[in-house]
Parts: sequence; C-alpha cells; structure tokens
Amino acid sequence: MKRLIAIELQKIWKNKASRVLMLSYFILLSFIALIASIKFNIGNFQLHIAEQGIFNFPYIWHFNTYIASILKFFLAIVIVSMMANEYSYGTLKQNLIDGMSKREFIESKFLTVVLFALASTVFVFLMSLILGFSFSSYTEVGIVFSDMEYLIAYFVKLTGFFSFCLFLGILVKRSAFALGFLLVWNILEGIASGILHFKIFPNGSTASYITQFFPLEAMSNLIVEPFTRLSIIKTIGTQIGMENTKDYGVHWYGILIVLAWVVIFMLMSYKLLKKRDL
Repeated sequence: MKRLIAIELQKIWKNKASRVLMLSYFILLSFIALIASIKFNIGNFQLHIAEQGIFNFPYIWHFNTYIASILKFFLAIVIVSMMANEYSYGTLKQNLIDGMSKREFIESKFLTVVLFALASTVFVFLMSLILGFSFSSYTEVGIVFSDMEYLIAYFVKLTGFFSFCLFLGILVKRSAFALGFLLVWNILEGIASGILHFKIFPNGSTASYITQFFPLEAMSNLIVEPFTRLSIIKTIGTQIGMENTKDYGVHWYGILIVLAWVVIFMLMSYKLLKKRDL
C-alpha cells in the first residue's frame, strides 16, 4: 500500500501544475478564517460576520465543511489531470510493463483519492478547532465535539466526488473533456431533477426520493447549506412569516448511497481499464 501511494504522490509532485493546484487548494481553505474579519456597515448598523455565530461550536463543523466542499474542484482537476497524464506520458503502459497489475494501478489511484479526502478533512478539522476556540461562545468539551458527523460526511463526499472524477479521467482520457463531461452530467442531473419535481411528480416527496440516488445529488445531500440555521436568518424568516422546516442532519442512508457510488465508480474504472487495449 505504501509503495502504491508513494508512486502516485511522486508522479503528482513532479507535475508543476498539480503542485500549484494542491497548494492553492489548501491556501484557499485557510482563507475561510478571513470571513471572521468581514464587516458590513448598513447606515448606523454594523454587521460583523464572526459575531453572528458562524464560528460557534458545534455549528462551525457544519459551516466549514460546507464552505470547504465548494473548493473541491481544485483537487478534482488534479485527479483528472493525474489520470490524463498517465495516457499522455505513457506512464500507465510503463507501470504495467514494470510489473504493476491493472488492479494495483486502480488501487493506487483510489488510495490517492482517499488520501486527498483524508488530508482535506484533517485540515478542516484543525482549522475549525482553531477558529472555534478563537471565536466560539461555547467551548465546553461536550459541545466542541458534538456534530462531528459533518466531518465524516465531508470525507465521504470528497471520496465520492474524487472517485467520480477518477472514473471520468479513465473514461475520457483527456482532462479538459473529463471536466466538461462532469459539467454536462451536473446539468443533466439538474434537468432530470426539474422534470421529476415539476412535471412527473409535482406533489409529494417521490421526486426527492428518486433524485437522492443521483451521484452528484447524493453527494450534495450529505451537507446541506448551513446559512438558514443562523439566528439572524431565522429571525428574519419569522418576521416575514416563513417557517424553516429544513433537515440539516447527516443521515446514514445518505452516506451509504455515496459509498455505493464509490464502489460502482471503482469497479467501472477497473472493468474499463481491464478491457481497454493500452
């Protein structure tokens, strides 16, 4: 396992573009801390973002994982490029000639995907602890380490998304086309979801039940937007007569759906590579 990961990391680190993207990703993640300094002056009223509770424990786990997941496309580019480079530079064929099996090759890519997701999760965890202890009104141990399921959901979400990107990289062979395919897939899911919600099943929850099994939708459902949980948003909603009934929880079945897609993507990647004439 260590040998496979070492081989992949060496390939990525020798690629200048991949190094820049990886470093940019983690630097941008750290910029979440800058949200604390944002202030809005509206007449005589000053709104300080950090004072609205976004860095309060345990809410910070939800907020930070949601914001950090938006930046996942930086590492997605690295993963897609990583696969495209295997074809462009002939390293895939060379690895197989040197004795690496196709199964080991897929395993090495998957381990890299998991490593990226784990590194990002650990980074968000440490950053959230620092921000939380700096700004949170609640620092009791029981409160600090509650709602940690958002970190699990974040890790699973990234693993699922990166596995999808890896499959597209193997399927299309070119990074630009693979990313384009990802965009098209996202649009197709949106169109299918719209048809199900507004045309086929306009009433009831049947459409939502079906769309939760779409790959990108399943990943998105793991961590829903956290902004309407803020007290100031709830107050505004109450004043205008809008009741918030959104479910913000992380559900076990949502995690299982994404993990099932991870298995599907890896199996399809292996089957595709196994049948393809390199």
